[in-house]
Amino acid sequence: MIKVIIADDEEKVCQLIVGLIDWHLLDMEIVAVAHNGIEALEQIKLHKPDLMITDIRMPGCDGLELIRRSKTMKADLDFIIISGYRHFEYAQNAVKYGVGDYLLKPIKKDEFLAALHKMRNRYMQRTEQLDHEERLKIRLKSDIDILRNNLFTGLLLNKSMNAIDINDVNEHYHFSFKPGLFQVFAVKIDCGYEDQYHHAVGVLEEKILQMIHRLLNDLCYEMWIYSHDSCLYGVINYDPDLKIEIRRQVKLLLDELTAQEAAFEPFKFTVGMGKAVEDIKQLHVTYEEARSTVMQRLLLGTGKFIEDGARSEPSASARGTALLAELNKSMGAAVEVLDKDSVLNCIARLKEQIKSAESLSGEMIFTVVEQAFEMYLFHLRNNQIMLHDDKFHETFRDVANRCSSIDALFEYLSTMVEQSLKAIIEDKKQMETKPIRIVKQYIQQNFMHSISLDEVSSLVGFNPTYFSSLFKKVSGSNFVDYLSEIRMNNAKDLLRQTNLSIAAICEQVGYSDLKHFTKSFKKHTGLKPNEFRKLYS
Repeated sequence: MIKVIIADDEEKVCQLIVGLIDWHLLDMEIVAVAHNGIEALEQIKLHKPDLMITDIRMPGCDGLELIRRSKTMKADLDFIIISGYRHFEYAQNAVKYGVGDYLLKPIKKDEFLAALHKMRNRYMQRTEQLDHEERLKIRLKSDIDILRNNLFTGLLLNKSMNAIDINDVNEHYHFSFKPGLFQVFAVKIDCGYEDQYHHAVGVLEEKILQMIHRLLNDLCYEMWIYSHDSCLYGVINYDPDLKIEIRRQVKLLLDELTAQEAAFEPFKFTVGMGKAVEDIKQLHVTYEEARSTVMQRLLLGTGKFIEDGARSEPSASARGTALLAELNKSMGAAVEVLDKDSVLNCIARLKEQIKSAESLSGEMIFTVVEQAFEMYLFHLRNNQIMLHDDKFHETFRDVANRCSSIDALFEYLSTMVEQSLKAIIEDKKQMETKPIRIVKQYIQQNFMHSISLDEVSSLVGFNPTYFSSLFKKVSGSNFVDYLSEIRMNNAKDLLRQTNLSIAAICEQVGYSDLKHFTKSFKKHTGLKPNEFRKLYS
């Protein structure tokens, strides 16, 4: 029996959770109910439960702290988090601690039951209590999921549907499609480019997947959901008589997400739909339409149900190409001299040109921005400037896909370019200063010997004229003055701390001529060596 503890500061919520489910049918037993964090921790210590169902915010102990401390008492304790509408940030942070699922208030029985089944399966796998048949079912489902995803990666994304028929798809990809209508819809999740929100996209996708199945599963002959670029693509096959009802249910999906947007802040949602087709060979056409519809959010805004995925006219595509050609010239010259402000000005100018251009689709705008970034990387490579991150472009595309407007898209582009240029410029400075640091260290260790500009230039592989100029640029003083300063500072230390004669000190700091040493010392300190000793020894 799986031991369960329920924790919520609202008595009625606890009663609802207890009475909502037939726990014995799930092989679960509620061993305790707690109304604050401290009490919950005591019950965990006492009962050693397998599953904790808890509000994310409770008196006595914050939910995240409760999870952290509970894990120290029982590392394999699973959690289902209950989150209020404005507490999703807590829920997504809880995911970092390995929380299994979360539910939004008010709790819906079907969602709660799905979460409990998921936790039960996790428990059974963890404790190796699954029988042979159950293990085979899990393995088979995993294999089928891989096959079905291959419909997207192998056919839809590569537009290779023309050579197959419905029987081929059913046989090779383990579907049960029937003659009727085929359609693809897309649910796009946007959260900007801030790092702290990215990990929560997967959590939201799981919740949206549950909503899709609840709204559409009973209406379709077959349905499959594929996740790609923070977007859920639904392939549906249904009776033509249900076309209006299918559209209504997909639109209802957006209504449900919009109604809960306060809970999901800062996430934004857009739903797009491709046209229904009668031949499965045209499935890639409806997929492309669904993809282009959600790209229109860059122009129309999020929170919309979009059915007309506008494609750019040939003249608009030519305009995008012309803008990139213009950018190429100005950006190339700016990148060559690492003029950060000029590069950013090029991007800002491109943004204004795009916003004022007519007939550019959202898809074309995204393509132009992505190619602008690729152009920036090309100019870096063309100037033998290497980036430390091998996946810089891949990262850019993934995150840019989560930007919901032209302004957000260009803000992210500018941020990525600015950060990389700052790092490049800093690396360049470090490369310039490295030979200077080597020479300074050499001088500090060998100032007592004769040191020439030719000697130290040869040490770092530069000619004397260039190195002398570089030394002054980086250090603010020339080589001779720096060497003299090191020698004088050491002479002062010896005059203060030892009884060595002036002549001995002169020799120890690298001077062979006492008269020259005395003259240099007075120039440096305003005092002769013996006068300095009388004052400071």
